[in-house]
Parts: sequence; structure tokens; C-alpha cells
Amino acid sequence: MATDDYSQKKQKVLIVDDLPENIALMSSLLRGLYQIKAATNGEKALQIAFSDDPPDLILLDIMMPGMDGYEVCRLLKADRKTDEIPVIFLTAKTQVEDEQMGFELGAVDYITKPVSPPIVLARVKTHLQQKRVHDFLKDNNKFLEEEVARRMREVSAIQDVTMVAMGSLAEARDNETGNHIRRTQQYVRLLATQLKDHPNFTHYLTDEMIALLFKSAPLHDIGKVGIPDNVLLKQGKLTEEEFAVMRTHTSIGKGAIANAEKLLETPVSFLNVAREMAYTHQEKWDGTGYPEGLSGDDIPVSGRIMAAADVYDALICRRVYKPSMPHEKAVDIIRAGAGTHFDPDVVDAFLEVADQFREIAQKYFDSEGK
Repeated sequence: MATDDYSQKKQKVLIVDDLPENIALMSSLLRGLYQIKAATNGEKALQIAFSDDPPDLILLDIMMPGMDGYEVCRLLKADRKTDEIPVIFLTAKTQVEDEQMGFELGAVDYITKPVSPPIVLARVKTHLQQKRVHDFLKDNNKFLEEEVARRMREVSAIQDVTMVAMGSLAEARDNETGNHIRRTQQYVRLLATQLKDHPNFTHYLTDEMIALLFKSAPLHDIGKVGIPDNVLLKQGKLTEEEFAVMRTHTSIGKGAIANAEKLLETPVSFLNVAREMAYTHQEKWDGTGYPEGLSGDDIPVSGRIMAAADVYDALICRRVYKPSMPHEKAVDIIRAGAGTHFDPDVVDAFLEVADQFREIAQKYFDSEGK
């Protein structure tokens, strides 16, 4: 809301007193300057305060039959809906301890009767001005928070689209992979979610990290853009020399993402995860993988999870060099790879959700690649 809207809006004052003549006196003093509401008891005052049209300030008598002003103030300050409404005690109680009690309960001011009209007008004006500024800043802070959240959503969406678009570069080089990056994204999130409560993974697989793994997964094979067609698209078994070239896609992917990171002034967590995943998803639990021959827990969790996801998808999909494989046989191969190719804990998690892997594969089915 603009500042002008706040300055032109007439503020509301609730007068609470059990004596109608006191309400009449205060109303005549304030009417014309503010919207006036009145209540002759604490219950009615609370009803007005908790309504959809609450007052901006409350002038509250203390000595009332039934619920006194202290109790009204306590209840107002105990509720988030009304705790920011300024309360001014307007009372004949003149003892220091009475005034102290009022301030301890959250009142902003304490005016003793008989009142001085100029004093009442000045103090009401002061506290309403403070309330107006407070409301303006609160609304603007809310607007700014919502705007930041909206822009963060936009940035996240742009990141997601960029990751998929970059991953599709590798996909375009090998047109039979089709929805491979979409399926592996889903597999990775499913496996990570299944593993998050496992004692070996709970420190790493937070909700935030699972989201980063999902966001980063499309770049796991980005390095294939650097593999020549005669190797990437070869029909039949690769020679030793050709396989050595194919193996470089992990280092090419790592280098490409690292170069992108250098262009940024600050580190970006999802690119760090993407670089790690691209570089290590071909490592094997027993140390026979590449590019570094890492083994066991030395392999980053991101690489271990992607390894199972990537192999499953490669098995069930047709490639230029092989036919597709039934889901059940692919599951058997991954089961047999526990402790050699794959982290045994990752395999256990995979077996628990294998049926959901099949559902993901069917949802993102490739008519040419399956």
C-alpha cells in the first residue's frame, strides 16, 4: 500500500468504559479526527478487537465490572491477531504500582482521570502516528518478502530449465536416449528419498540436498557433447581405444561445469553437486570404475546414487549397440552388482522402490528408445 493511502485513511479508536458518560466525553473529543467505536465492557471490547475490522488504538478503562481492563489488555497481548494494537489505559487509578502494572501488561501509555483534553489528543495522535508507520513498514516488508520469494522461484525455474536444456545437448548427440535425463532425475530423487533416513546417509541427504540432486541430475552426461559421433553412436562393441575416448565424458563434463562456475562471483551449490555427479557417476564400489578408480565411501553419495539410476535406465532402454532389457532382468543385474559395481546400501534402497522405477520408466517412455 502506498504512503498516501496510509496518510488519507482515517484511523479507528475503540473507547472502552463501563460509564456511558465517559464514552460520550471521549467520543466528542475524538470524533471528526478518527473513526470511533465504543464498548461498555471487556467482553464487547474483545469482540470488536478480534473482528475483521479491528481498531488501530484502544482507550481502555481499568475499573469495570466483570472483566477489568488489565485482563482485557492481557488477552489482547496474548493473541497474535491483536498484540500489536496499542492500548492506552484511561483510568482513575493513580498509584505508581497501578501504572507499572499497566505497562507490564503491554500498554503504550497511561492517562489518569480527570483527563486533560489536550493531553489525550496529543498522546492519541502520537501513538496512532507510530501505529501508521508500523503498519506501513510491516506491509512493505511483507511485500518485499513476497517479491523476494517470487524472484527466487523465478531463478529456480530458470536454473531448472537451463539444467534440462544443457542436459539435452548430450541427449541431442544421442537421439535414442530421449527422456533419459527426465527419468534419471526421477530415479535419483526416489533413491535419495528412500535413503534419507539410513544412518549412513542421513547427514548428507537433507531435503535441501535431495532437491539439489534432482536439479543437478540432467547434467550427469553433459560431457558426452565432447565425444565424437563415431564413438558415441557406434553400433557394436567399442575398441579399447574407443572406450578410452568414451571414458573422457566424465572429465569433459566436470570441466564444462567447472568453467561455468568460474564465471560466477560466488559458488552455486547445485553446480557443485552437478560437477561432482558428472565426474563420479561411473565410479564403482570395488574401485574398478573411472575416471579415478575411487572405491567405497570415497565415491561421493551423488555419484553412487546416479550410478544405479543411470545403469538401470541404460539397461531397460534400447541403444544403437543393444536391445532393451525387461525390468525384471535389469533389477537382477543391479542386485548382483551390490558390493562390486554399486554401494550395497544403494542397491537395498533400489530394491525397495524397484516397482516405482518401473512406473517412472513407463511414464517417461521413449517410443524409439525403449
